[in-house]
Amino acid sequence: MQVQNSEEVREVGSSEFGGKVAIVTGGSRGIGHAIVAALASRGAAVMFCGREQSAGEDAERELASYGEVAFQAVDVGKESDVAGLIDSCVSRFGSPTILINNAGVNANFDAVKMTEAEWDRFFDVDLKAAWFGCKFVLPHMKAAGGGVIVNVSSLHGFVTREGFFPYAAAKSGLVGLTRSLALDYGSDKIRVNCVAPGFINTRLVRESISLSGDEEAAERQMSDGVALQRIGEPHEVASVVRFLASDEASYVTGASILVDGGLTARRAG
Repeated sequence: MQVQNSEEVREVGSSEFGGKVAIVTGGSRGIGHAIVAALASRGAAVMFCGREQSAGEDAERELASYGEVAFQAVDVGKESDVAGLIDSCVSRFGSPTILINNAGVNANFDAVKMTEAEWDRFFDVDLKAAWFGCKFVLPHMKAAGGGVIVNVSSLHGFVTREGFFPYAAAKSGLVGLTRSLALDYGSDKIRVNCVAPGFINTRLVRESISLSGDEEAAERQMSDGVALQRIGEPHEVASVVRFLASDEASYVTGASILVDGGLTARRAG
């Protein structure tokens, strides 16, 4: 199974986000990479981050063909790192009015065996990091007279299955965070929404499939539960994020949109 690159979102020269500055966390690979391409190719200056310096630099070179982008290595679970990312963005491009909280990791723990340190580290990245991003970007949005935040959650924020503790808890938290901030900052003309991807052709999904021993059968089984009978591509999530970040979604806030090919449309049981 090959991960498609971001060619599907290439519209270099489009001015949809012309003059706007965006921050995308976890932008070096997968869905985040496609989101950076979608925004940059439509005129936004995009600062993105990731933990691995070499992967981020490779992504920066590739994404530069879409528009104005810059990478910074960041541990999004550390408040000082996130504050530094926003400061770097302001120095390089100006004040951000678009924030995409995409960074996240997977986790599968037993509730009894999981340690407090493991819990804290996981939630630092998958939930607290989104708050950090909002904390340091919201003042810039208020000063600018408005802005957009999009949090990237997961279908596990709505439905889940055995073995996904505490991943489902963190992703559900992002949905609640979205609602709260939409209410608290709506009067400042700041919109806050959430996307919840299903099975998407990313490194994490490929790794899961590779562990099965029969990758073709595993992918087929995964696709069988999806109404569209296939795994989604990163650019298909990025397109929904782009819409929510744009003026086309000017009356959409507090919403969580499933991008799962109809997977959760199936009845329970």
